[in-house]
This record gives sequence, structure tokens and C-alpha cells, in this order.
Amino acid sequence: MYDARVEVDRTEIKELLVKRLRLRDVAPESIDDHESLVKGSLGLDSLDILELALAIEEVYGVKIADEQLGQEAFRSVASLAEFIGKSRSASNDADPSAA
Repeated sequence: MYDARVEVDRTEIKELLVKRLRLRDVAPESIDDHESLVKGSLGLDSLDILELALAIEEVYGVKIADEQLGQEAFRSVASLAEFIGKSRSASNDADPSAA
């Protein structure tokens, strides 16, 4: 079966994370795709996650509707990329002119 998910570049997400959250001593390439964003070495707090959620909405046009969904999406860079890809795919399926 055809997988219509939109691929999202994890490196792009890492660069957005470092830039928007002003992580001075963190190189995007040093962030592991599966590292926990909240409890990992980055130690992001709730304000950081909110800022990142706003950046994701601005850059990718994807809104995180509820807390439970947000907890899953912000587990790691990999889960965030997957969430964005699925959301953009669903949006494109709902509105074919958006593709």
C-alpha cells in the first residue's frame, strides 16, 4: 500500500530547535534523533516546548491540538518529524489543492 506521509527533514527540525530556543552550546548535529527532548541532555522545560510548538506551527503549518498529543509528538526529534509528516499528509488528503 502507498504511504502518503510527507517526509520531514530531521536535520531541519534540529536546526529550528537550536535557533528558536537559543541553545548556545548545542550543535544541531549533536542532537540524537531518538533522544528525549524533555528529560534528555537538552533538558527542555514547558516554556521551551511551548516555544517549539509555536515554531512548528509557524514553519510547518501544523498545530498540536491537545496535551496528550503534544507529549507524544515532543518525545524526540524522530517522533516530532513523524507527527509533522502525518499531520501534513492528513492536511493534504483533506485539501488536495494544498499539495
